[in-house]
Amino acid sequence: MKKSRLMVLMHKDLVPKNGIKRSDIDPDKCPWITELDVITALKKRGHEVLPLGIYGDLKPIRDAIEEFKPHATFNLLEEFDGEALFDQNVVSYLELLKQPYTGSNPRGLILARDKALTKKVLTYHRIKTPRFAEFPVWTGVKVPKELPYPCIVKCQMEEASLGIARSSIVRSKEKLIDRVKWIHEKLGYHAIAEEFIEGRELYVGVYGHQRLSTLPVWEVHFDKVDEPSKEIYTRMAKWNPDYRARKGIKSGPAKLTPALQKKVIDICKRTYRALHLSGYARIDLRVTPENDIYVIEANPNPNIGRDDEFAESAMHKGIKYDDLIEKMVSLAFASSTIYTD
Repeated sequence: MKKSRLMVLMHKDLVPKNGIKRSDIDPDKCPWITELDVITALKKRGHEVLPLGIYGDLKPIRDAIEEFKPHATFNLLEEFDGEALFDQNVVSYLELLKQPYTGSNPRGLILARDKALTKKVLTYHRIKTPRFAEFPVWTGVKVPKELPYPCIVKCQMEEASLGIARSSIVRSKEKLIDRVKWIHEKLGYHAIAEEFIEGRELYVGVYGHQRLSTLPVWEVHFDKVDEPSKEIYTRMAKWNPDYRARKGIKSGPAKLTPALQKKVIDICKRTYRALHLSGYARIDLRVTPENDIYVIEANPNPNIGRDDEFAESAMHKGIKYDDLIEKMVSLAFASSTIYTD
């Protein structure tokens, strides 16, 4: 790819210190490690890079486009003005400015960010997903009789396992109501309760627009527990090193039969298309001992740091990190949702 001017869009508190290197920091304790990894990779490829941190004002984006004149924007935003759902509006703004960008289009973000809406779309397309019920903040907690137990209670529109803990798995109506109220009152979010699927937890990275590619199927392992099929990937399981060590949590390539692997990949591509995703995404699944496959959720624009599952599975496929980041930029230019001069 020819050398380009690239703006890297991120939260204002996640702009890496100028001139800092990965070797200068502890990646496990650095909140802006992904931003640093992406910027470093782009610079190594010879691109001219402008890191831009924003919070609740769109004017800096327009000013940067007018002054820096980027050929494309690498979008690392996960929220705008403190709201996770507003990131879709920033992408819409980039489209209005005819600015190519990495990651998903606004339509895909709208459909995938809302876990309940995702499940409704998947059900329409006959893609298996757990049964569920929605619990908006502004209504009382009315539990449908047909909701099966155990089930898991989550924030409806948040990522990174926010609010997910061992107590998220409930086995009675009373516990479900308690957990939903906790999410409403403590976190201030709508809640969703879904049927808990016991089994293996898999991730699949998908990227592209009309023509899709997939990364190797990745699996989360709990090597130091008696019943790994009943474990969930809580916030502690993702981010607490001591907890991960105690439960033997690690991730790596999934060992699947060729037939099951083909079925998993097919379902992930169908999910990506059903939700109108573009750029890149990670599809999360659970597979039962009987090899029934359930799509749990889709994550557009997942973490793409050097140590994250998306990049690790790409490396397993033989795609070096810098090449992966370059591929995301090339997809930005190729996006059919952007009109460029």
